[in-house]
Amino acid sequence: MKEVEALQKNWQAFLPAGANVPSPSEPLKLSDDEWKKRLPGESYGVLRKERTERAGTSPLNDEKRPGIFACAGCGLPLFTSEMKFESGTGWPSFFTTIPGAFGTKKDFFLIYPRTEYHCIRCGGHHGHLFDDGPPPTGQRWCNNGVALKFIPKDGGKA
Repeated sequence: MKEVEALQKNWQAFLPAGANVPSPSEPLKLSDDEWKKRLPGESYGVLRKERTERAGTSPLNDEKRPGIFACAGCGLPLFTSEMKFESGTGWPSFFTTIPGAFGTKKDFFLIYPRTEYHCIRCGGHHGHLFDDGPPPTGQRWCNNGVALKFIPKDGGKA
């Protein structure tokens, strides 16, 4: 678990030089109309209405470059590329998070309880947490790709 703690502690090393990212302590509260203007349709549906994108449709499933996965709603860093793994589910999946990025709640939408997680800064829905991930955490943070934006460490250079 020390490796996971080091990943969580050193997440800023995955940001491009000079990157300016928001803090979880800077809440972003917008009206529903403001969110509709700010977000593309599918991102709005997931982040603000707790919908789920179709499995296998996110280009972020194949993202392998070093960098940060941030909230598409507010830009808060959520995961690093080193936290990502191939789950085979069709959604970007991570075995841990940047500390303090999410709040959780129980979701009974599919009858059995699941742990749903939301961005701590803007309240945007991202996905569900499962206990079928890889060692050492055993966690799978199953995230909707449209709820994320990727910030490459090299600033977007090929």
